[in-house]
Amino acid sequence: MDKISEIQDETSNQKGIRVAKIIAQSGRCSRREAEAMITEGRVQVNGKTIDHPALFITDESIKVDGKLINEKQPTRLFLFYKPVATICTTSDPEHRPTVFSFLPKNLPRLISIGRLDFNTEGLLLLTTNGAVARYIELPKNKWIRKYRARVFGTLNHERLRALSKGITIDGIKYNSIKVEIDTEKDSNSWLTISLTEGKNREIRKIMEHIGLQVNRLIRVSFGPFVLGNMKVGEVVEVTKKALKASVPEIS
Repeated sequence: MDKISEIQDETSNQKGIRVAKIIAQSGRCSRREAEAMITEGRVQVNGKTIDHPALFITDESIKVDGKLINEKQPTRLFLFYKPVATICTTSDPEHRPTVFSFLPKNLPRLISIGRLDFNTEGLLLLTTNGAVARYIELPKNKWIRKYRARVFGTLNHERLRALSKGITIDGIKYNSIKVEIDTEKDSNSWLTISLTEGKNREIRKIMEHIGLQVNRLIRVSFGPFVLGNMKVGEVVEVTKKALKASVPEIS
């Protein structure tokens, strides 16, 4: 009998919760990262190593890399004004500053929901619950991400309108993008750009494709959450009521 079968016999109960979700709810990592840890053989349930994420459990002991995970932490969500020239990972081999180095020391362990690239500033969501992060990031939820972009170059209004139908660049398909012109000048113009996905450097690549260079990019909202008058580096916690209204799957 293999490893996963032994554990399934002991814990066979579809009314339980998937191991990966429990790990994510502990704040250890995102659910996707937890699933990867399981397939890599880094997770033990009741002392037995598991190698498949499709396992439901109830109150069993779970260890990751030999360390007992914490019990489920209260689900909390924070809004953070990410400074420019920072990355969204916990560490960087190039020793660039991370967003976590700007957070107050009294905050719990947090996971970033999605990422903003090194030179993009603005609203970043942070949570204690990896399952919440995964829910918000799911493409099917179609949470609108809105940005203000300062661009250099001559605006082609027709090409900007055409972006609402989507565009393919170098074999990569980008979905519908709504562009509103806030101010238009010969030197720099300001645009408000709305989209529902977050491919790597998406806005910069699309603007470059139509002859515009982005020289400042600020995310001003993510779904129902807005940057508002927050200052660079500021952290604001979302109320429990607003969190439950926005993420109905949380327990």
